[in-house]
Amino acid sequence: MKDRRRLAVLSVLLGTLLLSFVLASAASASPVSQKKARLQQIQGRLQGVYHQVDVAVEKYNQATTQLSGVQQQIKQNSHLLKVAEYNLQVADEQLQSRALDIYKTRDVGIVDVLFSSNSFDDLVTQLNMMQRLGNSDVDTVKSIAAYQQDIKNRRVKLEADKKSAAKLVADRTSQKDQVVGLQHQLESMTAGIKSQIKQLEAQQAAAAQAAAQAAAAASAASNASSTGGSSGGSSGGGSVPDPGGSGQSAVVAIAQRYLGVPYVYGGASPGGFDCSGLAMYCYAQIGISLSHGATDQQRASTPVPLSALQPGDLVFFGGPSYSYHVGIYVGGGSMINAPHTGAVVSYGSIGGAWIGGRF
Repeated sequence: MKDRRRLAVLSVLLGTLLLSFVLASAASASPVSQKKARLQQIQGRLQGVYHQVDVAVEKYNQATTQLSGVQQQIKQNSHLLKVAEYNLQVADEQLQSRALDIYKTRDVGIVDVLFSSNSFDDLVTQLNMMQRLGNSDVDTVKSIAAYQQDIKNRRVKLEADKKSAAKLVADRTSQKDQVVGLQHQLESMTAGIKSQIKQLEAQQAAAAQAAAQAAAAASAASNASSTGGSSGGSSGGGSVPDPGGSGQSAVVAIAQRYLGVPYVYGGASPGGFDCSGLAMYCYAQIGISLSHGATDQQRASTPVPLSALQPGDLVFFGGPSYSYHVGIYVGGGSMINAPHTGAVVSYGSIGGAWIGGRF
């Protein structure tokens, strides 16, 4: 009998060590840890890029506003250019009229000088002709020169304004496109790493579940070979007696309010839940205080065999030494739980659970 008991104890220890090893491996999870560290690094950089995008977009908006102002100036300068051209035409006509009067009233020598000029620009440079003309005529010639210079200046400024505005908008557009492109690249990298983390965590969960089942099988073997096996209330779901009672069915309706809330590590509020955080938050609303941890919640509960679960009971996954997941039983082999990162509070199967808990 002693040998059988020793064998049972060794089986339990072996199962526990196996489960501990798998869970320790999952905890260290070098690939997952590295991916999460990389994800955190990229997300940190992405926050900085979001700020850069805001700045670039703001500068682009300022450039387009400035362009609008330049376009308005161009429109105004075009109007002033037409005014200057008109004034030049009027002054030209006045000077021609004055020259005709001189021709009719003064000697031919002066007229010869006047009409020997190829253009009015030549006329302006002939000082002796300006001396023969009256003061008003000199003013008219000066006005013509001023109008001509004004027209030239405005044409130059119009061209400069156009080039400056176009270049500014092009520069701002290029800057904006570059930083927005970087944002999209980082967001794509973030999504890819999250997908990889999800796959790795699913693999770890499957490995942990396999180890838990192995530990449960070892525990069952221990109970079968031990004389006290039938009274081992916490060693496994199959050997636990039905404690009776109706459970806490009101918790189901409470949990249903949070369907769709995202999974968040360490979360215990409607802003985000992890598995034990959801159970803790829902039970708190009926006046029952639970620890934030599936193992602690299992140990604090009254064990219930899976075949005797009532709505509102908790369902635990893992084994006697460690429960890595918990859900709220709703009936029909289903539970409400917060599954994993990237998921939301939802319905799931209790397949693979090792025991229930009642409060």
